[in-house]
Amino acid sequence: MIHKLTVPISDEAISALHVGDQVEISGVIFTARDAAHKYMVEQFIKTGGSPAESEAALYELLKAKLDGGVIYHCGPVVAKDDGVWRFVAAGPTTSIREEVYQDLVIEHFNLKGVIGKGGMGPRTLAACEKFKAVYLHAVGGAGTLIAERVQEVEDVHKLKEFGVPEAFWQIRVEGFPAVVTMDSHGKSIHADVAAQSEAKFRELVIA
Repeated sequence: MIHKLTVPISDEAISALHVGDQVEISGVIFTARDAAHKYMVEQFIKTGGSPAESEAALYELLKAKLDGGVIYHCGPVVAKDDGVWRFVAAGPTTSIREEVYQDLVIEHFNLKGVIGKGGMGPRTLAACEKFKAVYLHAVGGAGTLIAERVQEVEDVHKLKEFGVPEAFWQIRVEGFPAVVTMDSHGKSIHADVAAQSEAKFRELVIA
């Protein structure tokens, strides 16, 4: 069974998901990597939702669009044809770098989904359980295929400041495929794999 999720995603839909479930996401989502996460925390969250006047418009947009929304850890390859942006490749980037920020972003923006690769740590897992969110693993090495699920680049934010890979790309996706690897019930496949690996290592060392 594939769970069809449409942004904004409800708490009930998130609660129905468990690790190992396949999902397809449709709607408007945002790419965000290191610079974008640091920016959100420093400009919006640490200021208590009172950003500088120059940043207020983007804050209001993100507050509206990320409420029940999804962030994709991705540094896309893009092209521009006749003034219109399109994604050439959109593979996931390693998520653990955002561990110091992700729980804060989930809480502040009421984020419901984080897509990336490699999983995240205990802070993110705790936030997923407390605020009803999931971490979704996208297939690495399939950037061109994933880009086909991007129906439209609606806008791009902070392009000049952050550059193409780090900018906020506001995209509309249809049937974006991913697998739940951290759910809102405190379960993480990544934690299990790490524990199993450590146990096997100890077994081999002792043997």
